[in-house]
Amino acid sequence: MFRRDYIVRMIEDMTAMVAKVMTLKQEKKTTEALWEVDEQFNRHFRLNSRLLNSLSVEDMIEMFRLGGIIESDKLQGVARLLKEEGSIYAAAGNKEAALLRSMRALHLFLYADQHGADRELLGMTKEVEELLDNIQGYQLPVKTERLLLPYLESDGRYAKAEDSLYRLWEQGADVAVEGQGLYRRLLLKEPEALELGGLPLEEVRQGQAEWERITAAARQEQS
Repeated sequence: MFRRDYIVRMIEDMTAMVAKVMTLKQEKKTTEALWEVDEQFNRHFRLNSRLLNSLSVEDMIEMFRLGGIIESDKLQGVARLLKEEGSIYAAAGNKEAALLRSMRALHLFLYADQHGADRELLGMTKEVEELLDNIQGYQLPVKTERLLLPYLESDGRYAKAEDSLYRLWEQGADVAVEGQGLYRRLLLKEPEALELGGLPLEEVRQGQAEWERITAAARQEQS
């Protein structure tokens, strides 16, 4: 019951904060808007923005590991606040600060999702989509792209998942086995589901053949 009450309060507070921040951004009151976000960090997580943003995403995640278990809903709460903070910097024209927070927020959302977070709690699907739009044109770190790939597959966005796979390959990540697994799983899907995911059955077959070709060629070069 306590856990549920905490989550409800967090959602209510964040909803109110987002509305207030929107008004402050329109009024170009950047400092006040950032203060509103920082207050939420302190109220719900006993953190402040300066401390949090001095940490790596790995260290942020470790702060929400309790007895070996990730507190995934709290983690996505932090991600939502980072995203909002990024939007404030973007509105103020500070693209570097906005990009940093968007990248970190995306990583935390995806990590939380991989560890059982409730996607409906804070509208994760919408938040992730907006973050992907915010960072369009920038290369994701491999560690984040590795989280994005299974997220896209689980969301039924198969063509996007394939794109993610190739981005990892192009960055030199060893994803030969992951790619084989992806195509095998896709071949088990109904043709209608594949169509909806932007990757028709014939394209899956072609993609699997091409993946086998390029990974085999890479193995030959290494031997």
